[in-house]
Amino acid sequence: MFWTVTQSLLNGVATTFEIFILTLIFALPLGLVLAFGSMSKFKPLRYLIQVLVWIIRGTPLMLQLIIIFYGPGLWLSHNIWSGNEAGRISATVVAFTINYACYFSVIFRGGIEGVPAGQREAGQVLGMTKSQIFFKITLLQMIKRIVPPMSNEIITLVKDTSLARIIAAYELTFAGFSFMKSAGIIWPLFYTGVFYLAFVGILTLLFNYIERRLDYFK
Repeated sequence: MFWTVTQSLLNGVATTFEIFILTLIFALPLGLVLAFGSMSKFKPLRYLIQVLVWIIRGTPLMLQLIIIFYGPGLWLSHNIWSGNEAGRISATVVAFTINYACYFSVIFRGGIEGVPAGQREAGQVLGMTKSQIFFKITLLQMIKRIVPPMSNEIITLVKDTSLARIIAAYELTFAGFSFMKSAGIIWPLFYTGVFYLAFVGILTLLFNYIERRLDYFK
């Protein structure tokens, strides 16, 4: 029985890891784009992005996931997500990407604005282009500033992947819960927690290493 549970949870971990990685791949660059948009001098664009971020941050991720998965089928009379596992994972990644991109954008914006303006002005005096100033002055210091809040959000993402079970995606929590429903045993849920703790533990060690590597800014 233990091996059966372990095998099932490992399959769930694979889906959880897929959702996690794909969300980061799409949400990090999108969050940076949204951060620049929220600081744009073009007011309509700036206000539009600020409203979007406000709505996404002000509503539950579970609600957003349900709307994105079921909404198209109700509005278009055709579900753009296939009813198989791939379609459910795709919908989950889209919902998570939009949600986390908005949170990341706030962190990116804070990191960019936290770099003293005098340093950017010094770069201009030295004849550096805007792109050189951003990549050689702003970006490096921004990374140092955003690692702690970004690490918190990324660790939260690991746990939020469990919300995918709301639309019946077979992720880690779904795998553990299925044994309680079918076999009436609860210990697989505690075993599920071990997998999450291991995942978060690895990320914590990784971010601690990154923070130590960035200590040269002190």
